[in-house]
Amino acid sequence: MSHSQKDRPWLIRTYAGHSTAEASNALYRSNLAKGQTGLSVAFDLPTQTGYDSDHVLSRGEVGKVGVPVSHLGDMRMLFRDIPLEQMNTSMTINATAPWLLALYIAVAEEQGADVSALQGTVQNDLIKEYLSRGTYICPPAPSLKMIADVAEYCYSNVPKWNPMNVCSYHLQEAGATPEQELAFALATATAVLDALKPRVPAEDFPALVGRISFFVNAGIRFVTEMCKMRAFVDLWDEICRDRYGVEDSKFRRFRYGVQVNSLGLTEQQPENNVYRILIEMLAVTLSKKARARAVQLPAWNEALGLPRPWDQQWSMRMQQILAYETDLLEFDDLFDGNPAVDRKVEELKEGARAELAHLDGLGGAISAIDYMKGRLVESNSERLGRIEAGETVVVGVNKWQQGEPSPLMTGDGGIMVVDPAVEAEQIARLEEWRAGRDAQAVERALADLREAAAAGRNIMEPSIAAAKAGVTTGEWAAQMRAVHGEYRGPTGVAAGRSNKTEGLDDLREAVDMVSDRLGRRLKFLVGKPGLDGHSNGAEQIACRARDCGMDIAYEGIRLTPAEIVAAAERDRAHVVGLSILSGSHIPLVEDLVSQMREAGLGHIPIIVGGIIPEEDAARLREMGVSRIYTPKDFELNMIMQDIVTLADPAAVAAE
Repeated sequence: MSHSQKDRPWLIRTYAGHSTAEASNALYRSNLAKGQTGLSVAFDLPTQTGYDSDHVLSRGEVGKVGVPVSHLGDMRMLFRDIPLEQMNTSMTINATAPWLLALYIAVAEEQGADVSALQGTVQNDLIKEYLSRGTYICPPAPSLKMIADVAEYCYSNVPKWNPMNVCSYHLQEAGATPEQELAFALATATAVLDALKPRVPAEDFPALVGRISFFVNAGIRFVTEMCKMRAFVDLWDEICRDRYGVEDSKFRRFRYGVQVNSLGLTEQQPENNVYRILIEMLAVTLSKKARARAVQLPAWNEALGLPRPWDQQWSMRMQQILAYETDLLEFDDLFDGNPAVDRKVEELKEGARAELAHLDGLGGAISAIDYMKGRLVESNSERLGRIEAGETVVVGVNKWQQGEPSPLMTGDGGIMVVDPAVEAEQIARLEEWRAGRDAQAVERALADLREAAAAGRNIMEPSIAAAKAGVTTGEWAAQMRAVHGEYRGPTGVAAGRSNKTEGLDDLREAVDMVSDRLGRRLKFLVGKPGLDGHSNGAEQIACRARDCGMDIAYEGIRLTPAEIVAAAERDRAHVVGLSILSGSHIPLVEDLVSQMREAGLGHIPIIVGGIIPEEDAARLREMGVSRIYTPKDFELNMIMQDIVTLADPAAVAAE
């Protein structure tokens, strides 16, 4: 085969952003110089959930898991000296997607770019936020309308932009089986297309369908995952043809980007993750027919904290070696006509079709959010149970735990730590920005925005006008909250005991015994302070505690320390458990501990779980935290035993 026929490689991206717009801009420019071909922007949690950097809920979260963008000035700085007209930019943003796209368009216009030539993607998928990631703001119906606003606006004004990225990545992170990942993602896509259909002339609809893209996860069972991608291709083609009557096959093509699985990355022997990431990448590149359009890989040390530029470079080199050194792109599809592959693909499609029919019976994805959430929590319980029981082998975790210490972990602990001073600097810049703008222009822009939202008009034009007037992220989101209200998603954690009591007899006995000593059922409160919406850990701890016979209160995500303290007082909790994965554990726990003491609840033991480096763990213990758990503490029953011991008045008396 001659070189002229070689396939073009996929877009090579690194998911990046941290600290400040200025620091992130430098990172982007150096990544582009190293051969990255597209940008993928990570925003911090306040930006994702529509709060300014100085909001009470933003404390400790500014610049941690991504870059803070509070206004046009931040966006301008983020893309300084990067010509947007020549870029392909992916923004992982959902609830505030219309706003960040508005800021992006405003910056492109300032650069003198032709807006209709801009290329990129906003994730803009709210349904998976309710199910797994937790950065939603408004209820489902108005959220769906905002997704449609973006799609309709892009179709007319920014035709090469992907206005929505149906995201199954986080479904797998929350425990979805391949069949659930297929079905829940496709049901989300049809919910969005159903909302879009009445908004455009019938003859334009197929082209709009052709702009919907997907963002997918690839796990370690790479043959199954590759078959899942082929199943996605077939099922999407089928849905576009049969449900929407799309004749042109190019508009029915399954277009997807991928980040491979972070769920399977281990804190133990983290250097092994480099192999896991490589193997997972093969699932989305080997099959030409089901090959990703864009790939971004996590870094080997993401289970430990924020990767450094070198770690990201290492992941990028992996992609470049596969694309440019191997002969993969010289061949047609390697799996066509393979009986084992065909059989597995058919099996996955059958399972997904059955699940899709069930979702349709419930009235589609929006009506089925509670059902889907419950199923994901269940699947994740089963997945963890298999690891605990040793049925699923995880190298270095439940088998071959002994190993040499890693030389990669020396010096800076193998991760990058965001300077705590960043938050104060960002807030100072925000105050300066607010002081320097035309207050009347801001008021007018906000009034227009609110009026458009209340009247059900498309909010994109007034959002772009607001961006140019200097409106902040928190002000934009406040208008949406005012018009549409806020929403608390389902937790997926049922209150009653489940029948999954295998291996729990001793623990249940211990819980009964301690409850007798306490004079009432052992009460365990699980809370998630701050803005981190990744609730898998909290849900699994709550479920296991419930199955052990404890009386649990799990209030869901995004609580202020004050709300958790109030719940502890109201529920007369015996033990309080906190889960924080965003790296903001120090300020949040500090705040919570002092509020507990002020409320006269200083005697209640507190346990904390999250991605917590050892020196931080030592600081938390000094603050009075009783136990600290990180991802390596995967044996939930040991954690349960600790909770029983902490609550036991006899054990306390013995001390």
